[in-house]
Amino acid sequence: MDSTGRDMDEPGAAARPGPGRLVRSLAPFVTAALATVGLFAVQTDGERAQAQELLDGRQLRLMAPAEPGGGWDQTARELQAALRDRVGRAEVYNVGGAGGTIGLSQYVRLPPEPTELMVTGLIMVGAIESNDSPVTLEQTTPLVRLTTDYEVIVVPADSPVQTTADLVELMREDIGAVSIAGGSAGGVEQITAGLIAADIGADPAEVNYIAHSGGGEALTTLLSGRATAGVSGVSEIQAQIDAGQVRALAVSSAERLPGLPEVPTLLEEGVDVELANWRGVVAPAGISDEDEQALEDLLMEMADSPQWQETLQRRGWGDAALAGPEFEAFLAEETARVGQVLDDIGLG
Repeated sequence: MDSTGRDMDEPGAAARPGPGRLVRSLAPFVTAALATVGLFAVQTDGERAQAQELLDGRQLRLMAPAEPGGGWDQTARELQAALRDRVGRAEVYNVGGAGGTIGLSQYVRLPPEPTELMVTGLIMVGAIESNDSPVTLEQTTPLVRLTTDYEVIVVPADSPVQTTADLVELMREDIGAVSIAGGSAGGVEQITAGLIAADIGADPAEVNYIAHSGGGEALTTLLSGRATAGVSGVSEIQAQIDAGQVRALAVSSAERLPGLPEVPTLLEEGVDVELANWRGVVAPAGISDEDEQALEDLLMEMADSPQWQETLQRRGWGDAALAGPEFEAFLAEETARVGQVLDDIGLG
């Protein structure tokens, strides 16, 4: 187990969840294809000019508060690509550890510049609570929520555990003997494992959870036989599932996922657990209201772009774009909810 409990983190839907969501149309309906192309070109030029005014010749920097390869790193690098036409080259850098709170502790010391952004999400909310972090997301400026990603329970391809029922039986017999590999302590993977334990009548506090700093380390633990099962974001382990290195037992979504149509949900398997990870972007505290609005506009326009929509489909991420006061309210509600969940399963 990683001594710091560092972070592992880190199907597109047309409708975006949440009340009061902000959806910006790229253009009104135009029947003539040529006119449509021309309109998009004009809008792109306008968006680029706004971004250049915001950055004032400076380079945009994106912190991924995790090791390379996880969900936050993936999100930061997809943002880098999707924003290139608007802001030019952006820099992505990684600061891993403690569920993103090490990166957060560095981030909150940055000056109030709109050129400095950080990827965040549910895992950081949980890590702040479970690590009793002295810094919180209240010391940042929330901008947008962008994506959701469901969890998947996996076992090695040659594991005798064939179904979720097999895993549940083992957990009921001796929960401490069933080791589960995943991401950071207090993160969405450990919350998933704890909720499963609670639902089947076991003590969540006794779950033998092995935390890791990245998906590669968790996968190594699982394939080496040092863990009975693993929990991961679907997008982070889809390639290993497709390659036959691991077998997926169940997903944490309400319905089966298009990318894993043969894999049942936990609900189908009789385990009353449904949980989605989410990821978003914050700016430093103290930026001006004008810069905050400009950044939200930039990111929401990007979220509506064909390139970002292709990214969602390719990665298997859900479209959860939300900005402004609605995102701030969501973040406050999520912080309270996660704190309660961690307390309920003995991880708070």
